[in-house]
Amino acid sequence: MDKYAVFGNPIKHSKSPAIHTQFATSLGEQIEYSAILAPIDEFEKALSEFFASGGKGANVTVPFKEQAFDLVAERTELATIAGAVNTIKLLDDGRLLGDNTDGIGFVNDLLANNVTIKDQRVLLIGAGGAARGVVLPLLAQQPLEIIIVNRTAAKAKALAQLFAQYGEVTGFGFDDLPASNYSLIINSTSSSMLGELPALKQQHLDSCNYVYDMFYAQQNTLFMQWAQDYKADIKLLDGSGMLVGQAAQAYFVWRNKMPEILPVVKALKSGGLK
Repeated sequence: MDKYAVFGNPIKHSKSPAIHTQFATSLGEQIEYSAILAPIDEFEKALSEFFASGGKGANVTVPFKEQAFDLVAERTELATIAGAVNTIKLLDDGRLLGDNTDGIGFVNDLLANNVTIKDQRVLLIGAGGAARGVVLPLLAQQPLEIIIVNRTAAKAKALAQLFAQYGEVTGFGFDDLPASNYSLIINSTSSSMLGELPALKQQHLDSCNYVYDMFYAQQNTLFMQWAQDYKADIKLLDGSGMLVGQAAQAYFVWRNKMPEILPVVKALKSGGLK
């Protein structure tokens, strides 16, 4: 049976083993997938031992994504741009390929929920690693423009400049953010985890059809609730779909089969994944 694992510290909370087991079952396959607690200063050793023992692929979560980036022999364009690796595949020649499936997983979740991206204005809140990982997959869907807004305007402008060769991307601080027609607003910051709201004005929601908070919670996040309180018919999405979506993309990288996302998201949200 092919062996896979997720590495992190902490790792006990991880839903990855349950998610990938459900993927395999839905596709009529059998895999062995475990969660491995890697010591903070021994990630490289733990990863090497796993592949030496017959491992075929691995997921990498906090705090090892940047370290994984340095350990692999080859990287995809997405991993290179993100500066982080969350999926590792053992190649036929024994080398390790590093990929970053967060952005594609995020976009696949949007598409699975019938969110229109093509020819739309997308507002992306935040300019950190989470934002950096999703810009290129979003641009592949041909939005009219991606507007990045961040507490530090210079950071938003620098991130926009990084992707300027791929499409229309601009960066702003909250104070000078245009009140444009944003169809989709994405919160990539940790504000919901901290119980805070981004410094967005409600007028930015006027033309918005969807808000997406990358933070995953059983209930509406603070940002999602704030949006719905202002605009009752707005559609809400959270990071549960991104979590499952990036896992599905990792499964595809390893086994060249794409699992369905929504049934697993539903099981996750209902507490049915153990």
